[in-house]
This record gives sequence, C-alpha cells and structure tokens, in this order.
Amino acid sequence: MIEKFFGDLQRDAIILMTSRGVRAFAFSYLSVVFTIYLSQLGYTTMTVGLVVTIAYASGAVLTALWGFLADRYGRKNILMLLALLTIVSNVIYIFFDHIIFIVMAVIIANVGAGGSGAGGQGGGPMSPVEQALLAEKCSAENRNKVFAANAFVGSMMGSLGALVSGLPQYLQETHHWQAIPSYKPLFALTIVFSCVLIFAYSRIDEHHVYQKREKKNYATKANKFVLKMSLLGMIDNFGGGLISPLMSYWFFLRYGVELKSLGLMFFLSYFLAAMSFLSAPLIARRIGVVRTMAFSHGLASLTWLCLPFAPTFTVAATLTIIRSYLAYMDSPLRSSFIMGVVRPEDRGSAAGLTTLSRHVPVTISPTLSAYLMQSFALNVPIWIGGSLQLFHDCVFYFMFRDVKPPEEQGGQAQVAKV
Repeated sequence: MIEKFFGDLQRDAIILMTSRGVRAFAFSYLSVVFTIYLSQLGYTTMTVGLVVTIAYASGAVLTALWGFLADRYGRKNILMLLALLTIVSNVIYIFFDHIIFIVMAVIIANVGAGGSGAGGQGGGPMSPVEQALLAEKCSAENRNKVFAANAFVGSMMGSLGALVSGLPQYLQETHHWQAIPSYKPLFALTIVFSCVLIFAYSRIDEHHVYQKREKKNYATKANKFVLKMSLLGMIDNFGGGLISPLMSYWFFLRYGVELKSLGLMFFLSYFLAAMSFLSAPLIARRIGVVRTMAFSHGLASLTWLCLPFAPTFTVAATLTIIRSYLAYMDSPLRSSFIMGVVRPEDRGSAAGLTTLSRHVPVTISPTLSAYLMQSFALNVPIWIGGSLQLFHDCVFYFMFRDVKPPEEQGGQAQVAKV
C-alpha cells in the first residue's frame, strides 16, 4: 500500500513531505507538554485556557494573512519566513517564563499551543501555504493520494514526536533536573529542526509570478458550496476546541498521568491517524468522499461522548487511540477537494481562508473549556464538545450527501442544492 502512495512523487513533493514530517515531529511533542509546562510554571487553569485561546486567535488571523502573502510573494519564501519565526518563538520560550513573553511567542509563530494539526500533523499557519505549494506538485488524478501521503508522513512523525514528550520526566528522574529547566531542551530541539526546515524549503523549485486577481462574481455555486462547508465546519471546530487543546491537561488532572504515559498514548493515537490517512482515499473510492467524512467523524464524536465514563486511564487512553483512526480520516480528503476546485493562483488564499473559518471558533472555546473545568466539572467540556461535533456530522451528511467532488464526476464537480 505504501508503494502506491509514494512511488510516483515529484522531487519537490518529497521535500515538502519530509519537511512536513520534521515539523510534525516538533509540533507533536510541544503540543503534548505545553499546557502542562504552563501549569508547572504556576499558571491557573483559566490562564492556561486563555493562552491557548490567544494561540488559536493569532493562528486564525495569521493563517489567512500568510495564505494571502504566499500567493503574492511566493509560497516557498513564506514557508522559510515561518520557519525563521518558529526559531524566534522557541528562543523566547527558553529564556523567558513570564506570561507576557509566552503570549508573545505564541503569537509570533503559534508554537506549542494551537499549532498542532489533526493527528499530530503540526503546522499552524504553515499548513495552508504548504497545501497550496503541494497542489502544484501533483495532478488532478493523484491529488487525493498525494495529500493523503503528506498527512500520513505528518502523523507518523507526529507519533514519534509524542514519545519525545517524556523527555522532561526522564531528565527529572534520571538526571535530577528541576521541573522547569527539564522542558527547555524540547524548545532547543525545535530550533534545530527549524534550521533544517529553512534549508529544505530553500531547495524547492518555485518560479513564482504574481498574478493580479481579476474582478469576478464571488456568488457562484462553487463558492456558496465552500462557504456552507466552512460555516458548518465552525460548529465542528467549536466543539473540538472545547476538548482537543486541553486534552493533555485533562488527562493530567483527571488521572494524574505521567508525561511518558501521555507520550505513549499520543504516539499510538497519531500512528492510527496515519493509518487512516492511507486508507481514506481507498474508502472514499468505494463509498464516496462525503460518506467517508461523515461516517468516520460521526463515530469519533460518539467516542468523545463515552470518554468521561472511562474509569481508568487505560480505558480512556484506549478510547482516545481508537478515536484517532476515525477522527482524522476526512482531513486529507477535505484539503484535496478544496485545492481541486479553486484556481491554481488562488490556492494559498483559499486554503488560508477555509482554514481561518475552522480556526475562528477555537479562539473562544479553550477559554470557555477552562472555565467549565474550573467552575463545574472536568467532563462538562467533553460532553458539550462531543455533542456539537455529532450534530455537525449529522447535518453535514444530510446537507452534502448528493455532492460529488471532481474525481467522482469525471472532472466535473456537482454542487449541492442547499
């Protein structure tokens, strides 16, 4: 199966996928430890939630901004700039612990909170720029396969990165490091990886020529379709934002779990997510893209609703791991579809705007989640978030069950009448 996905890739696509893997490795361990690191610094649950909210808010704005600038000044150049900003962000984490500097670092590069993509893919604002550039390196016939392979690499490397999140605990137990300094090597390691990314992106061949957009009617059927998908996706991501950003923190408070146990859980979660990325195009070819996205995500939402009833960490971790296979199957399919229906010169902006619409709800939900945890009960955000996501899955299926992407219509997309 793996040969089928990687056998006919262009050189630049391989560079982009390798870079995606390096980035996912770093973003993965940072996303596992970041909220716990803030807790170790002495910040309250509300403060932790507020920092994550700021991360998503800044990420939402920057995602759209970098997507627009990538279309204007070149996607390769913007990716190199974002890697440089990641270095600046992690330097701040190493030398400063005050909340003002932490917020500044989060805003600069969205690193540590709000930057980890589905299934440990990682990327923050880099993702839409990367998607637009990757779309240039594949054809309409193999686009789903290329995007699935890219997501697979990200999730596999993210699973390995999650194991590294146990490094602070190892340094504390084996070498008797103090709690706060034991997290610093992870930030230093991210700086090294970012230097590698700058070199890798510089090797990509992109002959960028800015094309001024012509004035056109945006109220087309295709644009209305994308708008409706984005608006519905806001419900999904508001629900997900109540749970995912503080998931490590929830396990830490609920079960008192150690970092190395969390690392192993996320390793297995991201590994299964990677398997789902490989199987997503195969399943979609049999039952259709919309059914694949709606059914898999619906089962994942039901798993969320079962999680608070888990009596032990082992049971809860098992549910979380199983959910990972189901929850992220739609990610490469959705990205591939968006890149397939927009003009090549608009891909960066389209990816940035659609990603923005999915990030906006998460600018609110982490703070609300932290408030619900602190004022009511730890499980309340999970019940509310899971219910919202299940509602989204049902409405999504009934609204778009008749929509066929280009590859299912012989190159002609069919727009739903809704």
